[in-house]
Amino acid sequence: MTSPNPPPDRPARRAPQGLAGGLTDYGDREFALYLRRSFARSMGYTGDALERPIVGICTSESGFNNCHRHFPELIEAVKRGVHAAGALPVVFPVISLGELFLSPTSMVYRNLMAMAVEEMIRAQPMDAVVVLGGCDKTVPAMLMGAISAGKPAAMVVAGPMMTGRHRGERLGACTDCRRFWGSFRAGSIDSDEIAQIEGRLAVTAGTCAVMGTASTMALLAETLGMILPGSAAIPAVHADRLRNAEETGTLVARMAREGGPLPAEIVTPAAIRNAMRVLLAVSGSTNAVIHLAAIAGRIGMTLDLDAFNRMSDETPVLVDLKPVGQGYMEDFHHAGGLGGVLREIAPLLETGTSAVSGETLAERLARPLADPVDHAVIRRAADPVAREGGLIALSGTLAPGGAILKRAAATPALLEHEGRAVVFTSLEDLAARIDAPDLDVTAADVLVLQNAGPKSPSGMPEAGYLPIPRKLAQAGVKDMVRISDARMSGTASGTIVLHVTPEASIGGPLSLVRDGDRIRLSARKKRIDLLVAPEVLAARAAEPRPVQPVAERGYARLYNERVLPASAGCDFDFLQAGEQAS
Repeated sequence: MTSPNPPPDRPARRAPQGLAGGLTDYGDREFALYLRRSFARSMGYTGDALERPIVGICTSESGFNNCHRHFPELIEAVKRGVHAAGALPVVFPVISLGELFLSPTSMVYRNLMAMAVEEMIRAQPMDAVVVLGGCDKTVPAMLMGAISAGKPAAMVVAGPMMTGRHRGERLGACTDCRRFWGSFRAGSIDSDEIAQIEGRLAVTAGTCAVMGTASTMALLAETLGMILPGSAAIPAVHADRLRNAEETGTLVARMAREGGPLPAEIVTPAAIRNAMRVLLAVSGSTNAVIHLAAIAGRIGMTLDLDAFNRMSDETPVLVDLKPVGQGYMEDFHHAGGLGGVLREIAPLLETGTSAVSGETLAERLARPLADPVDHAVIRRAADPVAREGGLIALSGTLAPGGAILKRAAATPALLEHEGRAVVFTSLEDLAARIDAPDLDVTAADVLVLQNAGPKSPSGMPEAGYLPIPRKLAQAGVKDMVRISDARMSGTASGTIVLHVTPEASIGGPLSLVRDGDRIRLSARKKRIDLLVAPEVLAARAAEPRPVQPVAERGYARLYNERVLPASAGCDFDFLQAGEQAS
């Protein structure tokens, strides 16, 4: 991991300013404060309340976000903690990213949310802030915004939902939804049963019940030190989730009085390296690599994919959870949570990092656990689920800028594979032809999706989990090598190469693949190669490429013009530390 740019200058500690902070500019500061207090009093505040330090409570609650439907209760708990510590809580909203309710994909809007969080924290009069998030892109967006805003901050996450039941079997969104949908496509369950399952997959508030992106990012937020130790995996509907919210409110009120610590003092390069270790040990979501790269960019750090691979080769997978194992997040919480994982990989961690609680990682590891770790769920380092980390980065002629493979979710026999390419040039082409009876495809082939990267019209959707062609699914095929510049849901599994960089939309090698080309995947060598002669590829590159539609206005235009590649976290170039808008 390298840090080519110095972290942003950290403002000096200052006394809490409360309502007098960041006054609206009328050319008369005393008038501005007088007017602000007058309008604040219209909301029923007493003069005493308006003299206190202010803790902002930034909420991403929305009717379009099922994960966050319990946030009103969490907000009240945070407010209790802030009041108890003698500060004034003020709730304010930002945009919400309901994963399944956004088009073309929530990834497009992560940076918009990060910008809104940063600007509203900076623009409004608060001495510190609690950010409440949970759904996949919400946690990284809030962390990115809070880091850049430069005020004391801590996070409360939504927590995972509890599992449902179907015919005696536990169900959890969304790994089981993919399994049953695959069975429905293959014809082994009927439309009545899939409709019944639809109502049983997501049965409580909270994020997906498996080690998907939301749960992965919650664990990484705890590893980074931005949420209270031990809180990442508390189920959304558990009373401890409310107690955690209240304790966070109390803590952040103290941070408001003391002027820190600031997020950039907590989220350091060492903390990010620890987060990478945890990502590998829990075999977390591939999306987390993108989000960590974006978070790192906010402190001027660049993720080194070669270093990531070295970490992966020496970090065992310890957690037996879906989508690559058997358990669910509620099992993980009761088994010991992140604390159990940290103790098993302690020799690999940099223990001088600190959390918002003020505790160093070394101090946390020295503290005895309240309950014994259940090693059926969180395995010992000497008896891991797998001896190598769950994710690796690939390079090679097809992905000279890198790609990601979740090897823990792959079919072992396909990790060393050479096959014939079956190419889909867009999401529309995929939808039109994947189930065609005359599609020329066998189980040994490699499915390739082009033009689904960050700069494509689709904005890098979770389309990398290409469906198995219907005729192969009906014949019993469960997995194939699939390659794209898209992403994959953290709840999915399969032998799937993602985030291919440079992407096809800007003329990367992925755009040059044609039906029948040979492609070789070698997880052992960490390579993905297009086995086509250089002169043939040069001739293809010289051919006119189809013109990609480009947004002409608004945020979509900004996104297309300024988004960085997946290897740099898909952040905007002008938001990274040390970078200036050109």
